[in-house]
Amino acid sequence: MTERVVLAYSGGLDTSVAIGWIAEETGAEVIAVAVDVGQGGEDLDVIRKRALACGAVEAEVADAKDEFADEYCLPAIKANALYMDRYPLVSALSRPAIVKHLVAAAKKHGATTVAHGCTGKGNDQVRFEAGIVALAPDLRCLAPVRDYAMTRDRAIAFSEEKQLPIATTKKSPYSVDQNVFGRAVETGFLEDIWNGPIEDIYEYTQNPAVQRAPDEVIITFEQGAPVAIDGRPVTVLQAVQQLNERAGAQGVGRIDMVEDRLVGIKSREVYEAPGAIALITAHQELENVTVERELARYKRQVEQRWGELVYDGQWFSPLKRALDGFVDEANRYVSGDIRMTLHGGRAVVTGRRSAQSLYDFELATYDTGDTFDQSAAKGFIDIHSLSSKLAARRDLAGGT
Repeated sequence: MTERVVLAYSGGLDTSVAIGWIAEETGAEVIAVAVDVGQGGEDLDVIRKRALACGAVEAEVADAKDEFADEYCLPAIKANALYMDRYPLVSALSRPAIVKHLVAAAKKHGATTVAHGCTGKGNDQVRFEAGIVALAPDLRCLAPVRDYAMTRDRAIAFSEEKQLPIATTKKSPYSVDQNVFGRAVETGFLEDIWNGPIEDIYEYTQNPAVQRAPDEVIITFEQGAPVAIDGRPVTVLQAVQQLNERAGAQGVGRIDMVEDRLVGIKSREVYEAPGAIALITAHQELENVTVERELARYKRQVEQRWGELVYDGQWFSPLKRALDGFVDEANRYVSGDIRMTLHGGRAVVTGRRSAQSLYDFELATYDTGDTFDQSAAKGFIDIHSLSSKLAARRDLAGGT
């Protein structure tokens, strides 16, 4: 029986060439799988037909936009997931969503190997392969660009030799990855970290320096999930899409950073994530109103670890699954409304309200009607500072 390889297919030059390349190098039949996570571009049926024309024996396409929003973006919102306190895990979230479809296709078609188009120096190779073996430990992984040194020049030559139905126009100077949760741009002149980004690299956001009227929005959450925008019910996907437009029009969500890649190098990345940043900012503030202090303090530690696990390709790991349970429990009472002003590249919270609020006006006020028992404070401070007081006495007495 002929071996079969499932290929993560984008419809572009590299993965189109990979179909014939894999067949020649391994003798295997190739099943192409394209997954729509809101990256835009060509129609899925056009992509499917191109894969078949390039030599795939089967081609599957999946509209996974709602699945991606509900099962991957929403957990990130609940976790306030920002790698290195800034990056909302745009690409890292999409990889396990794609992996799930690749593994399902491999099982369906009896494939023994799953292939992807990642290089050998990025994070995505790890995210794909760690995810694949976590779901199907017996599957092998193949990366033509990495394993066979399939450079772009060689890919173009192969395409022309085989007369593949794929454009071989001059490559963009940038490497771009995008989905509904955001957009990542790297390489080209951005590799010099002294060079500032130019307006040409942005698509999801408008120039925040341009004068425009502010946009006020009210986001409603239920147990950590966005359920309405300005009082109109939305799915998670619709919430992200609508805020991509409204926050993006105000230049919200631009991130220029040097990040620590999993493979050990530092890399300069420019991101656009207007909807993600607006939603996470709103969610963080609603948590400030509804989550008890000690739980909130501990959750901030969990958020950092959660984000690192996802960035490092450990979406399907036991620790990540366990932390998901904690994050869901911590979001039990995160319900209510957040009012924000979108303007000048910023999403600024201006109002909060929640039936689950822990904010007590009568305890918080300094005016008449204050119900806080200030007389209890002195004894509390005495007990709270006792251990430091004893240590200070020892130190002053010359203790070591």
